[in-house]
Amino acid sequence: MSRRSWAWVGGGAVATAAALATGVLVERRVVKARHTGADEADSYGTLRAKARQVTCTDGAVLHVEVDEPEDFGGDPDAPTVVLVHGFALNLDCWHFQRQALRGSHRVVLYDQRSHGRSPRAAGNETIDQCGKDLASVITQVTSGKVTVVGHSMGGMSVISFVQEHPTLFAERVGAVGLISTTAGGLRPHRTLSRLIPDGLGQLVAPRVVAALSKAPELVDSARRNGSNIGFLVAERYAFGRKPSPAEVEFLDEMLAGTPYEVLAGFFPEFGKLDRYDGIEVLAKVPTTVIGGTADRVTSIGHSRKLASRIDGARLVECEGAGHLVIFEEHEVVSREIASLAEAVTRL
Repeated sequence: MSRRSWAWVGGGAVATAAALATGVLVERRVVKARHTGADEADSYGTLRAKARQVTCTDGAVLHVEVDEPEDFGGDPDAPTVVLVHGFALNLDCWHFQRQALRGSHRVVLYDQRSHGRSPRAAGNETIDQCGKDLASVITQVTSGKVTVVGHSMGGMSVISFVQEHPTLFAERVGAVGLISTTAGGLRPHRTLSRLIPDGLGQLVAPRVVAALSKAPELVDSARRNGSNIGFLVAERYAFGRKPSPAEVEFLDEMLAGTPYEVLAGFFPEFGKLDRYDGIEVLAKVPTTVIGGTADRVTSIGHSRKLASRIDGARLVECEGAGHLVIFEEHEVVSREIASLAEAVTRL
C-alpha cells in the first residue's frame, strides 16, 4: 500500500475515533443532564383544564383549554387573556404564564392547527389561516374585551388576525403582546448559520425541507422524544443562557411531538412573511413587544423594528435570553401580560 493510502487510512481512523469519542462525550453529557432534571421535568406540562373544541372557517378543529378564575378561587369577571403558541410547540409552552395567571385572569389557550392535540389540518397550514383561527377562538370562546398574546409564530398569527379582521379587532381586543416574533424579513436559513448567503439559503432551504418531507417517518425517528440530537438542538437554538435540563427536556418533548410533515407544511410561510404594512393599527391599543437579546431564531432586531413601527408600543428587552424567553424570563413575561390585561380593565 502506498504512503498516501496509509495516510488516508490513518486519517480516516483518527477521524472515526474522534467522532466516536465525541459521540460518547455527548451521550454522557446528555444522559447526565437528563438525570439531573428528571424530577423538575415531571411538573412541566401538567396544567390542564377541561378540553373544548373550536371549529375554524375551513372546518379544521382546534383543541382549546380555558382556566376559569373561579376554579382557582378568583373573580369570575376577571380579565381574559388569550395565549397563542409558536411553531412546533403546543399550549403547554405557556406553563409558567398559565401558572402565574391562574385565579387572577381567565386564560384561554389552544393548540394551533396541526399542533399538539389539535387534529392535522393538511393543506391549509398558513399564517393567514392561523389568523383566521384566532378570530374563531375569540368569537367562540371569549366575550368582552380580551388581551391577545402571541409567541413566535403565535405573534405572526396575532398580526395576521389584527390586519385581516379590523372590525373584530376594534370590538374585542383591548391589548396585544408580541413575544419573540416578527412581521417579516425572516431568513430561516440563518438559524443554522449567519454565514450562509441569503440568496443561496432562500433557494436551498425550502428544497431541502421539501425533499425530507418525502420520507417524514425517517426524520421523525431521528427527532423522536428522547433522542440526544433533539435535546442538543433544543438547548442550542431556543435558549440564550444555560437552561436547566428540565426546561430543555420539556421543550424537546414538544418539538418531537410535532410531526415533520407539519413543520414542512409551515416552513415556506416564514421566508415569505411580509406584514409590516398596516402594523401601525396596533397603536390603537396598548401593545408590548418582548424579545431576548440572544435570540437565534427571531433576533432582537425584529422586536426593535416591530416596536418602532407601532406608535406608543412598549419594548421589553430581556438581556441574554433566547427565543424561549417565555421560559428564561417567565416572571418578566407574566408580569407584562398581567399589566396589559389590567390596562384593558381600565378602558
